[in-house]
Amino acid sequence: MQGPSADALQGAADRGSDTAARSGWDRDRIRTTLYWATTIVIVLELASGSVWNLLPIEWIVAQLRHLGYPHFLAYILGAWQAAAAVVIIVPRFAMLKEWAYAGSFFLWSGAVVSHLVVGDSPDLWGVPLMFGVCAIASWALRPADRRLPHTQLRRHRPTDAGFVGARSSESRPHAVETSLRAWAVSLGLLVALYVFSFLTLPVIEPVMYERAVELGWINP
Repeated sequence: MQGPSADALQGAADRGSDTAARSGWDRDRIRTTLYWATTIVIVLELASGSVWNLLPIEWIVAQLRHLGYPHFLAYILGAWQAAAAVVIIVPRFAMLKEWAYAGSFFLWSGAVVSHLVVGDSPDLWGVPLMFGVCAIASWALRPADRRLPHTQLRRHRPTDAGFVGARSSESRPHAVETSLRAWAVSLGLLVALYVFSFLTLPVIEPVMYERAVELGWINP
């Protein structure tokens, strides 16, 4: 009885490798898509929040008063939200990203707790809870070049320093080009999100004012 030929075995091995490569590529693509989706959500909220707090709009003033916080907290939150939006979306600054993600999570989790303490309904604390979950997802899904070295996924960690060093001079022009493109895309997205926040403010502000009146936070 004759077994499978060497060519057949090699063909099966090649097909298995191709399938594994496609599967890995699909996982990476899904991971990247989810990362950018959750990141854009939280950066938009941080950008809009910084605009709302730094002005500040009446909804913010009434909400802080309702929760028992001083009015000047709006300016503090607005400044840190703007800084966090920049740090999270641009490349590099891995250590600052850790702080920005942590601060954003504390901001939204603190909002959830504050609304729960004063007995607000889920429609008020559910929104910051959603943003907090998105912040955790964005942090967990961030790519290797946005992580600290010891937090990188195993497959992205360098295993041969000598080999990497030998190739560094060859790949430097490509790396610089990629870095410039990443900065341009990130800053373009940030500007677009801030433009969107300012353009929608005249529509959103009266809606939020009416909401504050309905909740009894403002006496018209």
